[in-house]
Amino acid sequence: MRVGIYAGSFDPITKGHQDIIRRALNIVDRLIVLVVNNPNKKYWFHIDEREEMILESMESRYRDRIEIHRYEGLLVDFMKERGVNLLIRGLRAVSDYEYEMCYAFTNKELSQGKAETIFIPASREYMYLSSSGVREIAINQGDISAYVDKGLEEKIKLRAKELVK
Repeated sequence: MRVGIYAGSFDPITKGHQDIIRRALNIVDRLIVLVVNNPNKKYWFHIDEREEMILESMESRYRDRIEIHRYEGLLVDFMKERGVNLLIRGLRAVSDYEYEMCYAFTNKELSQGKAETIFIPASREYMYLSSSGVREIAINQGDISAYVDKGLEEKIKLRAKELVK
């Protein structure tokens, strides 16, 4: 069985993330969606909420092929613990490519050559989409419906209102 890992902060998960997850499932039999937590970063949503939002946003037909986990630490350590060598990364633009290539080479080095990275280019409609962009629109009371799952829209708007206070 081919297993891959798609890691991110998912703060919040966007339709772009969902698209990468769906497309990754055309490549792997099972996908671990890994919610990473950097203690030096400030998140809008607690890691528990981010895990819940990922689960809520995924279509039921995919849920039996997805595992959602959380991790603080080096991604290659998680990979080793799980016996998984395949990383899935989404690419939106050339700037993502440069960053992600460095990340892929570092993971390969740290894993003694075991970690492989597959890049999935963003679908045209999501090339410009990012979680930080969604947060920026939400904090300014803009319409985020095109960027996030309908079931998550109200949670994000509510959090934006809480943060403005």
